[in-house]
Amino acid sequence: MGSFARWARAEWGPLYGTVRGPLPGPRPRAMPVTAAAVSLTALLQFAQNRPWGFRLVQDLGAVRAEDPLWLGLLRTPLSLFVPALDLPVWGALAQILLVFGIAELCLGWWRTLVIAYLATLAGTLYARIGIALGAHAPFGLPWTDAQVVDTGPSAAVVGLAVFVAWRHGAYHTAGAVTVAMVAEVLLKENLAGKEHLAALMAVGSLCLAVAARRARPGLLRRRRPPGRPRAHAGPPPVGS
Repeated sequence: MGSFARWARAEWGPLYGTVRGPLPGPRPRAMPVTAAAVSLTALLQFAQNRPWGFRLVQDLGAVRAEDPLWLGLLRTPLSLFVPALDLPVWGALAQILLVFGIAELCLGWWRTLVIAYLATLAGTLYARIGIALGAHAPFGLPWTDAQVVDTGPSAAVVGLAVFVAWRHGAYHTAGAVTVAMVAEVLLKENLAGKEHLAALMAVGSLCLAVAARRARPGLLRRRRPPGRPRAHAGPPPVGS
């Protein structure tokens, strides 16, 4: 076995085993969230490109930093599945099918939704903070970004990819995704790229919290002083 094959097996072997487990057999495990997400994204793309549906999709799922916070939070869950108008929809559908599908097989449907929403919400909230800081601050944004429509699954996809890779020991893959997002900001500094970094920071904090929770029982066991051996009673007295 070559060196690359050994590296690939060490990097992706646990993840491959987890994904492959539910798939074989006459009735492979269904992925309801992934199927629903792909269908909803395709439906919203169809609707927003029709005269009767554009305003409806905007009112329900278009998030802008200039909107009231309560309205942005209300629209954020659906905004995850509204494709960006300036990008081809097949890219969003492919991202959801691949990354959401793997995440749902590895984590379950509810963890997939929670992490996807956490990553998307982190990007949405960062946009407001960045605009408040201003364009000249290190992590700031120009005021014009407050009017940018912020939709699409990209932040959720980035967050899920990093969490799943970290969870299954594919640390080089998680690092590569992070480096790619940093390079995106350096090459083309825009709202979407910085929101991806915010999503990575939120998911990275979640990874640290999970790791600390796993390490806590072992730490408590090491700190607990060893108990004294229980004294064994001697033989019972023999009656006369």
